[in-house]
Amino acid sequence: MVLNINKPFHLESGEVLPELTIAYHTFGTLSAEADNVIWVCHALTANSDVADWWPNTVEPGCFLDPEKYFIVCANIIGSHYGTTGPLSINPTTGQPYYDTFPQMTVRDMVRAHQLLAAHLGISKVELLIGSSLGGFQCMEWAVMEPDFPRRIALIATSAVTSPWAAGFNETQRMTILADTTYGTNSPDAGMRGLAAARANALLSYRGPAAYNLTQADQGAETDPENPFRRRVHSYQVHQGDKLCARFNAYSYFRLTRAVDSHDIGRNRGGIAKALADIKAKTLVVGITSDILFTLAEAQELAQHISNAQLETIESDFGHDGFLVEHKKLNTIINRFMQL
Repeated sequence: MVLNINKPFHLESGEVLPELTIAYHTFGTLSAEADNVIWVCHALTANSDVADWWPNTVEPGCFLDPEKYFIVCANIIGSHYGTTGPLSINPTTGQPYYDTFPQMTVRDMVRAHQLLAAHLGISKVELLIGSSLGGFQCMEWAVMEPDFPRRIALIATSAVTSPWAAGFNETQRMTILADTTYGTNSPDAGMRGLAAARANALLSYRGPAAYNLTQADQGAETDPENPFRRRVHSYQVHQGDKLCARFNAYSYFRLTRAVDSHDIGRNRGGIAKALADIKAKTLVVGITSDILFTLAEAQELAQHISNAQLETIESDFGHDGFLVEHKKLNTIINRFMQL
């Protein structure tokens, strides 16, 4: 489904989108009182079909139970999955935006989704939930509109994008810029750079424990005639190619910059002051092996949000633990929903 907004949408940068399309999915049935809504905010390269990218969650008995809740997930501005982004047609020129697409922030993403919530007649949600960049959106929304969520769940995320995380993002953008096709008016521009950027990103998403667990050389994969061949080499290539088959470099470039813009305390008197404005009952979930958004950052969130509890997931899968450890997440979030 899509919502078409045929009027200008003003971005924090001062630039303006002449019109805005928001793609979204819903699951389940909205109650007569509209009091059973769960709003899911997705991460960097995901889409609005949460059942597609968050396996074993949109099922009966799970925390996104479509028999119990009305679940909404909307694609973010600048993405590749139906919401206005770099490959969309600029109505002013009649051509795709490509590299002229304006830069957006996390707050822009939230303001767009507030328009969708109003269109759907949703003034409150039972749960606002997101991981990584999705968590950024959730905490922004909870600060911008404190009475909107009754509960929020912030998973594998942080109050501000650290220099460490921003360094990964800048390195990826440098890789994309090194591809000389980037900047041309083509949906395939920068694909070699995008593949390399994604391979770089996977290192931060998984970390050493996951790589050493899943990519160890075994048996027939070890070639005594070629000591330079490693299993992990083909994995890195596969991950890069996999993203190129479903995404574009222009969206990736702008979305990683949007991640770098995240600071919940920006123009609000600092992190502690901003987080103190959150009224919702809050669950913060940190993952022990997450090197991108660390457990210490999860602890900081829980410390500054007055009505927050911290849960820790033991996992070898780093930041991607929020995708892999669905059984643990189901237990934690279902318990939180009973409070």
